[in-house]
Amino acid sequence: MGMSGLKLLKYVLFFFNLLFWFCGCGILGFGIYLLIHNNFNLLPSLTLGNVLIIVGSIIMVVAFLGCMGSIKENKCLLMSFFILLLIILLAEVTLAILLFVYEQKLNNYVSESLTDSIQRYHTDNSTKAAWDSIQSFLQCCGINGTKDWAGHPPASCPSDPQVQGCYAKAKLWFHSNFLHIGIITICVCVIQVLGMSFALTLNCQIDKTSQSLGL
Repeated sequence: MGMSGLKLLKYVLFFFNLLFWFCGCGILGFGIYLLIHNNFNLLPSLTLGNVLIIVGSIIMVVAFLGCMGSIKENKCLLMSFFILLLIILLAEVTLAILLFVYEQKLNNYVSESLTDSIQRYHTDNSTKAAWDSIQSFLQCCGINGTKDWAGHPPASCPSDPQVQGCYAKAKLWFHSNFLHIGIITICVCVIQVLGMSFALTLNCQIDKTSQSLGL
């Protein structure tokens, strides 16, 4: 690969990471918005806002290393970018395996947390807002049905007495969109592998260029 090829690879990697840096900013901003407005906080130890803030921050850091490493042709930053992407990819694979192995325990944990959140519906505004949003969006009521609510169900529950519970409705939504979720997951993994390949190739080319120039 000549100098023109090196420049092309450098700018492809730069713009690739710049795009993801902006995506990270958007995810981080949305996470902060959800955290401020206390929406979708049914699981106290794992709120959607916190997850998006963590994911957005990681994307921004990794993309920044990729941008600076490529445009400056800095081998240290490029290898840091490569190693972080590798760690994230391995973490994703490990998480997928753990979710598969401990699926039943996860289901029990989610069910118990949702039961606790129902009990806080009338005392915690963020929990109330989360339940109202989810029940309106999924057209469901409670965890397993209207019987989960003591007395009258909230106004956000559909009027149909045979309405499904939100837990079953959420699982149904997940299974019906499993193909799309799988495609998105595979695309993310492919993009990570491509980013790692570009970084490693650029790093090797910088070495070769330095040797050919006698540096």
